[in-house]
Amino acid sequence: MAKIVGIRFHQGGKIYDFDSGAFVFKTGDPVIVETEKGLGLGMVARLPYDEEPTDPSDATAAPPKELKKVHRKATPEDFEQLEKNRALEKEAHAFCVNAIKEQALQMCLFAVEATFDASRLTFFFTADGRVDFRQLVKALVKQFHVRIEMRQVGIRNMAKMCGGLGRCGREFCCATFMDKFDPVSIRMAKDQGLSLNPTKISGQCGRLMCCLTFENKVYQELKAKFPAIGKTVKTKDYSGKVVRLNYLQQRIALKVEEDREVEIGLDEIIQ
Repeated sequence: MAKIVGIRFHQGGKIYDFDSGAFVFKTGDPVIVETEKGLGLGMVARLPYDEEPTDPSDATAAPPKELKKVHRKATPEDFEQLEKNRALEKEAHAFCVNAIKEQALQMCLFAVEATFDASRLTFFFTADGRVDFRQLVKALVKQFHVRIEMRQVGIRNMAKMCGGLGRCGREFCCATFMDKFDPVSIRMAKDQGLSLNPTKISGQCGRLMCCLTFENKVYQELKAKFPAIGKTVKTKDYSGKVVRLNYLQQRIALKVEEDREVEIGLDEIIQ
């Protein structure tokens, strides 16, 4: 029975399962693992656990996953190689930016990643449409003599990889703990009673803020307890139409006269 350990290659990145073999790990241990692109250096994000055995008599049971193995624990020499890779990435980034300008390509290069053995360089960029980068790839191969991969990603992925500070003053959620992007809709902002001004509900990436999804479930539960806007409700002292809702303070604004509003608590409504 295999022991499965969760390995993360980037902060806030997806956790991948590997066969830990006989190794004993602690969270945060650096390890060298086998990947589809060769060896890679990652960190232990989830401690090893025993793989659930499958019932041989169950024909519907999925076959056990073929997991790649943890090669070994990382050594000081591995971190030296990592530093060399970082220097290569910086050099490749600067060279590619100049080449993009020379060829007048409509693309924004924002990151370069080298495989652990430095046999492949992956260039991440954003663009409004498709880009013919064949001549650019030829120039990169001629300069670095390694395999070159150009990868076009969305603006949210760019924010995740680059990191930064959000309007709340904290590091981007996507760059710290989110391993996937959940759908975000304008309906979530409406349900929370937020201003629909795009500059106030959008993150640094220009898309709707991911934190709207974190809070959406709570607001849905609170909203179910409140009357709809425009509905007439009664209290011991007033009767009027609902004009505003404050979910967090559990209060409701009522229009009781043409030019008069009052604020009441949710518990003051007479059913």
